[in-house]
Amino acid sequence: MILSASLTCLLALIFALLGAAKILALGPVPELAAHAGFTTAAYRVIGTLELAGAIGMALGPVVPLCGDLAGIGLLMLLAGAVTTHVRKGDGPAKLLPAVTCAALVAWYLVLLPGL
Repeated sequence: MILSASLTCLLALIFALLGAAKILALGPVPELAAHAGFTTAAYRVIGTLELAGAIGMALGPVVPLCGDLAGIGLLMLLAGAVTTHVRKGDGPAKLLPAVTCAALVAWYLVLLPGL
């Protein structure tokens, strides 16, 4: 139970911060968007989806269906991120965060009751 709650909090925080950074186009986000082949506006849409995923995951322990759908949606976003990094020829340092987050989201889905 503590592990599941800790993982939920960690993932909700990670995706809330990533989503907010993309929505607000903070720091290097415009350059990262351009490198990935996206406009800043498109990156804001991705950020909005990440923020929605964070909220859904946070609700997951209370409303498992929200957590399930949020986790599945985030896994789809992360599959896109991994694919983009591979297509761009990014090395392991840029690929590892997306792969790690995908593994953590998959773990969250396994631990969440109701899937």
